[in-house]
Amino acid sequence: MPTKTKVNNNVKVSAIGGLNEIGKNMYCVEYHDKIIIIDCGIKFPEDDLLGVDYVISDYQHVIKNRDKILGLFITHGHEDHIGGIPFLLRQLPGIDIYAGALALALIRSKLEENGLTKACTLNELNEDSEIDFGELKVTFFRTTHSIPDTLGVAVHTPEGIIIQTGDYKFDFTPVDGQPAPNLQRMAKLGSEGVLLLMSDSTNAEIPTFTKSERFVGRSIRNIMGGIKGRIIFASFASNISRIKQASDVAIENGRKIVVFGRSMEAAIKNGIELGYLNYPKDTLIDPKEVNKVPGDKLMILCTGSQGEPMAALSRIANGTHKQISIIPGDTVIFSSLPIPGNTTSVNRVINALEEAGANVIHGRVNNVHTSGHGGQEEQKLMIRLMKPQFFMPIHGEYRMLKIHTESAQLCGVPKENCFIMENGDVLELNHKNAKVTSHYPASDAFVDGNGIGDIGNAVIHERQLLSEDGLVAACATVKMKTGQILSGPDILSRGFIYMRESGELINQAQKQVYHAIKQCFKDRSRVSEAAINEAIIDKLQEFLYSKTERKPMIIPMVISV
Repeated sequence: MPTKTKVNNNVKVSAIGGLNEIGKNMYCVEYHDKIIIIDCGIKFPEDDLLGVDYVISDYQHVIKNRDKILGLFITHGHEDHIGGIPFLLRQLPGIDIYAGALALALIRSKLEENGLTKACTLNELNEDSEIDFGELKVTFFRTTHSIPDTLGVAVHTPEGIIIQTGDYKFDFTPVDGQPAPNLQRMAKLGSEGVLLLMSDSTNAEIPTFTKSERFVGRSIRNIMGGIKGRIIFASFASNISRIKQASDVAIENGRKIVVFGRSMEAAIKNGIELGYLNYPKDTLIDPKEVNKVPGDKLMILCTGSQGEPMAALSRIANGTHKQISIIPGDTVIFSSLPIPGNTTSVNRVINALEEAGANVIHGRVNNVHTSGHGGQEEQKLMIRLMKPQFFMPIHGEYRMLKIHTESAQLCGVPKENCFIMENGDVLELNHKNAKVTSHYPASDAFVDGNGIGDIGNAVIHERQLLSEDGLVAACATVKMKTGQILSGPDILSRGFIYMRESGELINQAQKQVYHAIKQCFKDRSRVSEAAINEAIIDKLQEFLYSKTERKPMIIPMVISV
């Protein structure tokens, strides 16, 4: 009799992005030949990623397994959870996307902007939705965050339930008209048997509960009520709760509201259509009318709270906005904290606003921001409700994942059942045990302009060299048959030295290049353009470092005839 192939009934869980980092969230749950993807986000670049617009995941794992994919499920509409969708669809068209109403509206706007409306099927979810794929079933539970329609995802497998919480905090007094988090649903999932809990670790270092959004509302009311001039309110466009609170206070104080920034305009439009925002007639005015309204009767809602160079607030700060500039006495409220990597940009904008005469209010110091992520006590509450057999912290840098794991152990999850993983690690589980069994490539991919993934670490390293020590080009025309140098060597410098004041150094560098070329022709068997270029680089690097202790990028430009 033929031997039966043993079927692997383990559930495989992995992260394509979101581990040891803030952002780029993307997770996979696999059982037999079926894959559920949860979230597809971007990460904003750190300051050392020169010229990079966004960081996305390497999607090769899901592209190779495209026939197994049942759908992409979205927990909520923030960029670190939906921002990668257009880039994924360019490489993997035709997938089904499932999301709540607001997230779906934001995704639809992205697809329209990128000409990808026909690249996928959009399906609207709510907390009571059940998507049945046979062996796998996906259900949801309501959470609270800094944006409406946030859902945790539960993937029901024959071995147990896999939970991905999404971003959450336990805000029992939400302000956006949404119900409080559904603790009963979470507890019910816990009683049914949670095999693995993947939980948001962002605020694992905060030992308390996170303040309610309503707390920020009181601060905004107190601050805005005493302002006499124009108010410029900057926030994440997707933070509908914050926009609603600022708008409500402005309306109470008789202010008209004008909106600047494409993403903010889209968020307001979606918020009104979905019933999260409500503006009395004539409250929202056309941007062309902004200078006709008295300052004490106007609030400007705009993008740019993260210091983005092309966002409305940055252009207002540096005086390049077409319709508005800072008037001394304006008050600018930053209702957010800088995302890691954006601190320098935010400070630059704040300084420019202050120099232009504005009064800037920002940060937790003025209580105009609270996190959408739960602190340690909320993380412990989630663990107690879910009662997981195994635990995997997600969405956080390593120290956050480690602290979250320690909280899980305090809540009764055995140490050996906790897994701090890296992107690409594959955790295989069943109702008895779990272990990391394999790894697939899950490196970062850089988006630079229209290019996706064509900017690698080597290019970033070159950009860093250029930014730090500049560039030196060595040009020469060489007759390859005889080794005669027909013209040059000439030396050009960009960002390394001021050539008019460095004549002696340039003359010496020219001699170094001359001797490097001549040295190559002493061994005729090794003469080639590549060999000459390498010799020039080696010679110049050694010489210039000995004279300046700097290492500019060397670009040899040898024309062979």
